[in-house]
Amino acid sequence: MKKITKLLVANRGEIALRVLRSAKEMGLQTVAIYSEADRNALHVRYADEAVCVGPPASKDSYLRGDKILEVCRQLGVDAIHPGYGFLSENAEFARMVTEAGLIFVGPSPEAMNLMGDKLSAKQAVKAYNIPLVPGTDEAISDVEEAKRIAATVGFPILIKASAGGGGKGMRIVNSATDFEEQMQLAINEATSAFGDGSVFIEKFVTGPRHIEIQVLGDEHGNIVHLFERECSIQRRHQKVIEEAPSSVLTPELRAEMGRCAVDVARACNYTGAGTVEFLLDYQHNFYFLEMNTRLQVEHPVTEQITGLDLVKEQIKVAQGLPLAFRQEDLSINGHALELRVYAEDPQNNFLPDIGTLTTYVRPQGPGVRVDDGFEQGMEIPIYYDPMIAKLVTFGATREEAIARMLRAIDEYQITGIQTTLDFGRYVLRHPAFVSGNFDTNFIRDHFPADALKPAAPDEATAKLAAVLTAMLLTEKKPSTATADAPAATSSAWKRNRLGVR
Repeated sequence: MKKITKLLVANRGEIALRVLRSAKEMGLQTVAIYSEADRNALHVRYADEAVCVGPPASKDSYLRGDKILEVCRQLGVDAIHPGYGFLSENAEFARMVTEAGLIFVGPSPEAMNLMGDKLSAKQAVKAYNIPLVPGTDEAISDVEEAKRIAATVGFPILIKASAGGGGKGMRIVNSATDFEEQMQLAINEATSAFGDGSVFIEKFVTGPRHIEIQVLGDEHGNIVHLFERECSIQRRHQKVIEEAPSSVLTPELRAEMGRCAVDVARACNYTGAGTVEFLLDYQHNFYFLEMNTRLQVEHPVTEQITGLDLVKEQIKVAQGLPLAFRQEDLSINGHALELRVYAEDPQNNFLPDIGTLTTYVRPQGPGVRVDDGFEQGMEIPIYYDPMIAKLVTFGATREEAIARMLRAIDEYQITGIQTTLDFGRYVLRHPAFVSGNFDTNFIRDHFPADALKPAAPDEATAKLAAVLTAMLLTEKKPSTATADAPAATSSAWKRNRLGVR
């Protein structure tokens, strides 16, 4: 057994705080790192020790593996937990950690490399007869050949970057006339985002649902799945609302997808917590999409329905311990939902709305969990992802989980910025979501631009408002302030958006 006594979390925000809490419950000493922008962050104050690793930009701080390893040497750290994002799926960093004699709380560099490239992942799982979306099995750069393949597969098709994710380097092409331009755009974006312009072609599955399976493996060959998460409510190919279990899977389909997910993990000798992602079409055919070799943002919903602490399981596996349970020991208990609370304006194409949390009061009560890294009065940094918190609710049934989420949204008090709370309320009340009859096109199909605007007042109310406004204007003293000037306290980011210098 490889003993961990001191753990460094190579991340920030809510995931750093969440990992630190589990580590503390396990009796471990903890170390946080932070950039200059996060000097007063909650995870910095919570850890036993904290070290600044650089300026605000992530490339100069959270992505500096050499600086992180130097902190480990200075403070006698045994292991590094990468959280998600940043260096969490960087095989070279994982290799540097192990070569430095430390424990990387995650899969092997070899598993990361294999599954980090979508094409090599496809090749690896073929031997296990995993269903794959029709398309190419290798990278393609010749436009004319790509056109011929696309015609054979049939439009619409999807051009995808082999490396990376998050919707970058991805283009939907509906006809041959648009193909060449869209392929070049995909290559350019993939090169810019990942340093790798490799792309491949897949049949575009219309009206798909995004279903992912949580897997967990140890160093002794034991691999289990922890059931599914439904992640179909998305904007810009990124998730906003997740739930477990899915409302559409039958027990038979759940078991089949679970077996396939375990086989995907087995194909790369996976250890630790990982996620296998599938597309599910309207006929309930499913196709392997990719594997994320890290803890997912939405892991709390799986924890709620299984009663497991996935961070603790990761740490146990990293120490060489076998899983303490088998597949037949696991079952689904209740239903859980997660709303990602972003500092974004849903009425303005979900653009970031960075600023100060003037008011910040978390919801409480039965079945409510908030994973966050902020408190009232703090600034949302412009340098990082604008997620403020993950609001999670749990109930005996899906209906109870939804009711608790709506209650929690109403209790959540945030002012100073726009957030996705109102969007969450809108989705959870929409008949398509309530019925379970939705897919990844929910925003396109059910969320019009004016969805969150208040209803227009009736004629009597409008007249009364006009009278009251006139009375107030009569009593109001003249002001020297320019009517359309932004408040002096507004953030520089907001003033830039308004074009004010």
